[in-house]
Amino acid sequence: MTEDTIFAPSTAPGRAGVAVVRISGPAAGPALMALGGNILPPARQAALRAIVDPADGRVIDRGLVLWFPGPGSFTGQDVGEFHLHGGRAVVAATLEALVRLPGLRPAEAGEFTRRAFDNGKLDLSAVEGLADLIDADTEAQRRQALRQMSGGLARLTGGWAARLTRVLAHFEAAIDFVEEELPAELDRGALVQAGKVAAEITAALDDNRRGERLRESLSVVILGAPNAGKSSLLNALAQRDVAIVSEAAGTTRDIVEVQLDLGGYPVTLADTAGLRALEVAAAEGKAAAQAAIEREGMARARERAGLADVTLLLVDLEAALRDAAALDAVEALLDSRSILLLNKVDCCDPTKARRLRESLRDWEPIMVSAKTGEGLDAALGRLVARTGEIFGGSEGAAGITRLRHRRALEDCRDALERAQVAELPELKAEELRLALRALGRVTGRVDVEDLLDIVFSEFCIGK
Repeated sequence: MTEDTIFAPSTAPGRAGVAVVRISGPAAGPALMALGGNILPPARQAALRAIVDPADGRVIDRGLVLWFPGPGSFTGQDVGEFHLHGGRAVVAATLEALVRLPGLRPAEAGEFTRRAFDNGKLDLSAVEGLADLIDADTEAQRRQALRQMSGGLARLTGGWAARLTRVLAHFEAAIDFVEEELPAELDRGALVQAGKVAAEITAALDDNRRGERLRESLSVVILGAPNAGKSSLLNALAQRDVAIVSEAAGTTRDIVEVQLDLGGYPVTLADTAGLRALEVAAAEGKAAAQAAIEREGMARARERAGLADVTLLLVDLEAALRDAAALDAVEALLDSRSILLLNKVDCCDPTKARRLRESLRDWEPIMVSAKTGEGLDAALGRLVARTGEIFGGSEGAAGITRLRHRRALEDCRDALERAQVAELPELKAEELRLALRALGRVTGRVDVEDLLDIVFSEFCIGK
């Protein structure tokens, strides 16, 4: 399949100022000349050409033609590009002209990047970083994706792999060349090195899933009793009408989500159904169907809260000042993830509100009004600070951004721990091979030639 020449638009479909059509494969040069003139432009220099249909010579467009001879291209193969005006008809005519050329076919999804991987231009983690860079919505996501695409994770795991390869080479030598009397302390020193790598991997895994959270976005859930102002708070923080706001309690029955960019970090903010005792709903004489819907809404709210990274716990000051039991129910939801907000400060007696806030001072509550905006800057500042704390330490460091990476590193660490307690050199060597194979899964590279080179270069075998 890599001997085929493929082509596809590299820009999103639809009207645009510029559209790019890319070609990769052995017939890329002839295709470029067929549509863009009989002479290839100088390598990596844009040339303005008439783009013509070789079937009848009609001009499709006037645009730029670029030539990237392999292996110095994105895919490692010969690559050509047409930079056209972005009208749908222009792109369609260009693709139709290309598909009629011998040896060319439309590319499959991700096939250009797959060829870059197969030709050693990108490792698997860099491929994932490229995908994340394309999907990045916030500045922090962009920086993380760029670090990974630039080889940050590959360099980290590559360093571990190089050290473990050296350790394994020692054990392979001890097994295969027992008559050579290798140093007696070889085993101990090699296992110490393997233990150090295992400790470093453990430290990398103990990151509170920062990389995955940054890639997927932080989960923030608004919790509180019905009519506490949760939907108003969601709309205020989102700065648009996302959720329905009504004086009637229980307007929100399902999860309502909005994506936010907080200080460059991605956050999914969710409004949930109001939480209250089921007997209260029954006392209000609600129909069985309505009560069942409310029950399901509360169940979903609690489930979502259990998975949240941060909870915004909203207290209705008016209700809390009237009924202490209402406050007791809210306090039961407080935990280390909570940011406590006392809402409707504009409707309450200031002195009583301050006394209530003082009684909750251990939780550092913020008095707000989702209706007037009072205190929302402070609440947003607290949320941004909490977000920064969760993602803290991830800047500048290569991180684990996918569950696949985490599982591979866990497998590597576990194999190294088993190697420490294995009794026979053959078993230790096998566990080290499994550890190296697990590391290789992160980048998609597992090279046994490195092992052979070390075995025969560092030991004077057969002298």
